[in-house]
Amino acid sequence: MSGSFTIPVSSLKEGLYCFDFEIGNGFFEQYEESEIKEGKLKATVKAEKRSSLTDVSVAIEGVVNIMCDRCLGVLSYPVNCENRLVIKSGRIHDESDPDVIVLLPEEHEFDLNHYFYEYICLSLPIQKIHPDDENGNSTCDPDMLKKIQEHTLTDENESDPRWDELKNLVKN
Repeated sequence: MSGSFTIPVSSLKEGLYCFDFEIGNGFFEQYEESEIKEGKLKATVKAEKRSSLTDVSVAIEGVVNIMCDRCLGVLSYPVNCENRLVIKSGRIHDESDPDVIVLLPEEHEFDLNHYFYEYICLSLPIQKIHPDDENGNSTCDPDMLKKIQEHTLTDENESDPRWDELKNLVKN
């Protein structure tokens, strides 16, 4: 794991605080199933401590490397997201609002590790593909695009013999 991503909530006096965190490749290594393997990001956390709660805003900016859904090549994708959490102290966990976190009185620090990861992942698009260039041509790996083209049926009337038997079953 790369670094500690905690803020000392219980020791803060009322007021506004700012914390900066660097997120690198080691951060993503702890998430084995992560589609993100590399990244260089900066998280800025502003915590406003009040008498009954701590209002936390998280801004994350940087670049992550993910796999292109089309060509399977490395795609550098910019991340720029802002999120907000409210931290309260108490004994009863209220799960009705996922942005309100209840810390037990004996908990002195709040770990943002999981929240950073979640915010970064949620900022990624559903479909991750290399963008087209200024002429509208794909910037994906040309060798992979050629292989995809070779295995793609171009004519709708052209059929795959493996499916012909099944089509006959449906017609009957």
